[in-house]
Amino acid sequence: MTTKPKIEDALRAAIIAQPDVILDDKDVMHALIAANEKIMGANIVDLRGIAMDRLETRLDRLEDTHRSVIAAAYENLAGTNQIHRAILRMLDPVDFEAFLQDLSGEVAEILRVDAIRLVLETGQAEQDATLASLGEVLTVQKAGFIGSYLTQGRGGAPRQVTLRQIQQGNETLYGDKADFIRSEACLKLDFGTGRLPGMLALGAEDPHMFTPQQGSDLLVFFAGVFERVMRRWLS
Repeated sequence: MTTKPKIEDALRAAIIAQPDVILDDKDVMHALIAANEKIMGANIVDLRGIAMDRLETRLDRLEDTHRSVIAAAYENLAGTNQIHRAILRMLDPVDFEAFLQDLSGEVAEILRVDAIRLVLETGQAEQDATLASLGEVLTVQKAGFIGSYLTQGRGGAPRQVTLRQIQQGNETLYGDKADFIRSEACLKLDFGTGRLPGMLALGAEDPHMFTPQQGSDLLVFFAGVFERVMRRWLS
């Protein structure tokens, strides 16, 4: 008396011919392991099955880490390209007025921020009328304003790049956009010996655009280039 095979001959032959297809299919392997455990019964401990479960868990964690590393690499590359494009655009203008217009225009768009403000300090009692006519992107403040703004009055030496989330922007800097600013990057600028410091403020409506946990290497580089460009205009 012959017994009928439990699976079709064609399917059986296909499995024997390509066993790696079964091994690579996670759902099929889970089904086979579950069937094997059912046959063995509840009183038998399958150490090999436990080891496989642990290996699968470790593999899943490794794949998650791998995806996170790749995502971070792409994000860093995108950020680098963004900064480079902004710098190239910043180097194009041939006069200071066009330079400031580009800051609040195409440079702001490339950096995906909602407001850019350049702060210059002065020791004079009155603001130069020429500077005042250059638009809202430029604001001139009394000496000491930048240090106080960066440290929020707590004293100490301000960092070159300050990233923070805020309830709303400073009206002196952002004007009518102040109510919508929820995070900012403040870049302290050194214009050279004998000159008061400056600051470039990048304001965003997105509260997660700039946070203290983010890296600042690219913005440090951007600030260094900006300082050198400004020294050319100030000389």
